[in-house]
Amino acid sequence: MEAVSRRRLSVAGVSLVLVLLWAVAAEPAMGQGAPAAAPSQQPTVTAPAQVRLDLAIAVGLSVGLPCLAAGYAVGKVGSAALGAAAERPELLARSLILVALGEGIAVFGTVIAMLILFVKF
Repeated sequence: MEAVSRRRLSVAGVSLVLVLLWAVAAEPAMGQGAPAAAPSQQPTVTAPAQVRLDLAIAVGLSVGLPCLAAGYAVGKVGSAALGAAAERPELLARSLILVALGEGIAVFGTVIAMLILFVKF
């Protein structure tokens, strides 16, 4: 039972690193870009926006930490839910709802990360 929780936590840790790298790579593409050029002018190319390291770290933490918490919650609640369902099968539907609540933590973290990325401060 403990190996399943460790595996979920390690997957969540890997997702933390991947999201942090994605945030660092995606931030320059979300810059202002080139200004709109008049038809008689040549378009100018501007340098990409500087990566804001504080935003990248905030996005990585806002996805990674809830994923770690969701992995822990699903590991604990899921094992208890399956144990309860083995004894009383009518509890399976209620147990799955509790597992889904644990997964909601990761979804909320992802929503917060998208807000951090796409709302300019």
